[in-house]
Formats: sequence, structure tokens, C-alpha cells
Amino acid sequence: MFDNLSERLGGTIKNLRGQGRLSEENVKDTLREVRMALLEADVALPVVKQLVDSVRDKAMGQEVIGSLSPGQAFIKVVNDELVAVMGATAEPLNLATQPPAVILMAGLQGAGKTTTVGKLARLLKERDKKKVMVVSCDVYRPAAIKQLETLAGSVDAVFFDSTAEQSPVDIAKAALDAARKQLVDVLLVDTAGRLAIDEDMMAEIKQLHAAINPIETLFVVDSMTGQDAANTAKAFGEALPLTGVVLTKTDGDARGGAALSVRVITGKPIKFMGAGEKTDALETFHPERVASRILGMGDVVSLVEEVTAKVDHDKAEKFANKMKKGKTFDMNDLKDQLEQVANMGGMASMMDKMPGMGNVPDAVKNKMDDKQFVHMIALVNSMTPQERKYPAILKGSRKKRIAAGAGLQVQDLNRLLKQHQQMARTMKKLSKGGMAKMMRAMKGQMPPGMGGGMGGMGGMGMK
Repeated sequence: MFDNLSERLGGTIKNLRGQGRLSEENVKDTLREVRMALLEADVALPVVKQLVDSVRDKAMGQEVIGSLSPGQAFIKVVNDELVAVMGATAEPLNLATQPPAVILMAGLQGAGKTTTVGKLARLLKERDKKKVMVVSCDVYRPAAIKQLETLAGSVDAVFFDSTAEQSPVDIAKAALDAARKQLVDVLLVDTAGRLAIDEDMMAEIKQLHAAINPIETLFVVDSMTGQDAANTAKAFGEALPLTGVVLTKTDGDARGGAALSVRVITGKPIKFMGAGEKTDALETFHPERVASRILGMGDVVSLVEEVTAKVDHDKAEKFANKMKKGKTFDMNDLKDQLEQVANMGGMASMMDKMPGMGNVPDAVKNKMDDKQFVHMIALVNSMTPQERKYPAILKGSRKKRIAAGAGLQVQDLNRLLKQHQQMARTMKKLSKGGMAKMMRAMKGQMPPGMGGGMGGMGGMGMK
């Protein structure tokens, strides 16, 4: 997300870094470029005007013009205004009510409401330790109810069954009654979408809202629709008392216009953003962290939180102890490392949050292909326990069998074995106390801004 905007803003602001001082003239030139970057990112025109005017007012002040580091001062102004436009601080869900807290999900067809219900159920269970029930009031879309039932099973949420013959209001009322009896903490209500806003749809969701009186009414919107996302959210907001917005499919949105437009156009906070289909791919929307990503400064806080939440700490501790004892780094260890990265959303997701990634050439970024992780894990799975423990025994016939079992080529296996050998050597040096030396060596090999922070993962996931 924000790739295009980050690239344009990064190039524009980079030109200011070398300036000994800023004049009104070069601030105007820079603001013209900032305006163009925002418009190209499909940010709504009123939002572009508000943001650029605010940056101009502050950038023309003495704090920037007279600053010893005017480029840095200008970046801070842009950062602060981006944060203000997106809502200043993260706004959590309001669950402060007599259980069950009812959350109603609204939005157009195809925006990702049902998937988001599954993701939110998992987040509330794992992070907030809530008992969650989900129900589908979508009696129009084929298999909508079945889809939610499958998602509920995968995230261990209580599923309240419904049928296409029932009315949405009757379904919602029955689910609320069941949630009370089963002492559920949160009830997530999925609703029907349409291909466009229409009177029937609005009338139905108003009736639903009145029947169950939700404490949160979230509008789920596809971020790839750009400023149309903000306009659609505004239309829903005029019909319903929305409490927040969820941006979906942010992994497919290189522009980021929706994230910068929704808050201003609707007056409602963005509460979450989702990326991909996996049920753990939903994160709280932090305006200050998103602004940092837009300006190419990464999002280390989110990265650390992700590592803390998703890394298997028992496995990590066992692995560390194994390396301390000088034991061999085998294929099982490699597989564990690959799976840990995959659990955190893959290399692409991690790189998006790393500072300085704007300085890394596209050719390098494009080599970070998460499909390679899947192939590498498949190759290890195709090995016998003995082969995983002693990869040196892998010769011609064994290699052919393993590659065929994974549906890949022998050359793919040879590449994996070479990467394993490199990591094994690295781990051996680390176990002998060569950490500082290794970090210095790796720092010299990393692109500017990455500072060697990728540990012993060098080469993994690259084609």
C-alpha cells in the first residue's frame, strides 16, 4: 500500500534534504509536487486542498524557513499533517456495554464484509479474549451463510445458523437472543451488500440497525476504489450512524487515496485495515504509523508487535538453545524459520514495515517473492526425516524424488540446499560468539537504510 505515493513524496522531499535553507519559492515548488503526488494517489480533491494548505501555512513559518535542517523540518510538517488528516490517533472498538456488544457490518457487495467478520472475530478472541458469535443476515447472495459458517469454524467463533427463507431482521433478533443466553461477549452481524447504493438496501439495513441497536456500526470498504471509497462511505454515513470504517484489500492498493480521504469526507475514524484473505490479516489503523510508512520511514512498532504476537516463542527458544550448544542447523530448522516468516505475512509484508525500504531498488523488492517460501517448504516436506536431519546425503536419485514430490525441478532443490548451507554457516559463526562481527559484515552488504536488520535470512525467498 502507498507504494506510488511514497515514491513520489520520497523523491520530492529528497530534493529538500540537501538545501542549506528553504525559501518561499522552493517550498511552493515542493508543495506543487506534493499536490500532484496526492492527486495521482486518488486522494479526494477537498482533502488534497486541506492537506496542502495546512502544510503551506506551517512550512512558511519560521520553524521551517529558519531551521538548521529545513528538509527534516519540512518532512515533520508533512508527517504531522498526514496524521491529522487520517485521524491523529488510533480509535479502538467501543465494547463498553452490557454483553453482548453488537457490531453491525455494512458495505457494498464484494467489499470483503464476510471475510472481515471472520478476521475481526479472530482478533477479538485472540487479543481481547472475548467469546464471539457471528451471524449472517445476507439472505440474497448464494452461499453467503455457508461462507461465514466456514470462517467461524476456522477462527473458533460461535456460529448462529440462518436460512435464506428468513427475514434479516428476524435473523438478527434471534441471534441477539441466543448470544444473551450463551453469555457471548461480542455479536458480529454480517449484512447483505449490493453492487451499488439503492433505496431497498438502505431501508433494510436501517431496519436491522433499529432492531438490534449495535454499539458499533462499521462500514467495510474496498480501498482499491480510491476516493470512491470515501464517497460511498459518506452515503452510508448519511443513512446510518456509522462509528467507524474498515479498509479492505490494502495489499492490492498501491495508491492509498482511500486511507487519506475517508476520515475527512465521512468524519468517521478508520478503525482497521485488512490485507489478503488470511484470517490474521487485520490490523488496527494507527494514523501515525501509516504516515510513517507513506514517508518511507517504515513502521517498526507494528513490525515488533507482529513478531511478538505471531512468533512461536517456545520454538524460538528451543532453536536458540540448540544453536548455543553448537548443534547443526538442519532442514527442519530451516523449515521452522520459513514458517515463522510466513506467519507474519511473508517477506513483502515485513519489508513494507521496514525503515528505508524506499531506497531499495524495485529489482531487489521484486525478488522477495513469497511464493518461493511455499516452494521451499514443499521441498522440505518432500524429504524423509533422515534427509532433513542430514541433507549432505542428498544425491542424484534422492534429489529427483524430492523435487518430483514437491512438483518442482531439481534446480529448485539445489538452490534451497545452497541457501541452507549459507544459513548453516551463519548460525555456526553466531553460536561461536561472532554476532557483532557478523552484524558488521551484513550491514555492509545491505542496501542503504536497511542496516543489516534482516539477520541470517539473507537470500531466502529470492528467485
